[in-house]
Amino acid sequence: QVQLVESGGGLVQAGGSLRLSCAASGTIFSINYMGWYRQAPGKQRELVAVIASSGSTDYADSVKGRFTISRDNAKNTVYLQMNSLKPEDTAVYYCVAEGVLPPDEDYWGQGTQVTVSS
Repeated sequence: QVQLVESGGGLVQAGGSLRLSCAASGTIFSINYMGWYRQAPGKQRELVAVIASSGSTDYADSVKGRFTISRDNAKNTVYLQMNSLKPEDTAVYYCVAEGVLPPDEDYWGQGTQVTVSS
């Protein structure tokens, strides 16, 4: 069984920064994609950023230029550096690991709250 443990959420003022971390543990040979989604109250869960094992990345338009995703394949860990935070970034942030071998399944973290005050 694979588990994802997130850390780094919290309360920050607008314009501030936070760094989220997510470590995958268990029997893992490889992870295809790792990424972050977020869900604000009353809204659907949305993709924030994703990174492939090759290092290629993709971002939601709303966070481009402010957030940076990175990963350490040796540690099965993904990071999200969030700068210039805005109140609309307030949400629960979920880590996801897609295409985890064996046996090619997806796993989600429990979520971490990020609150940006104005």
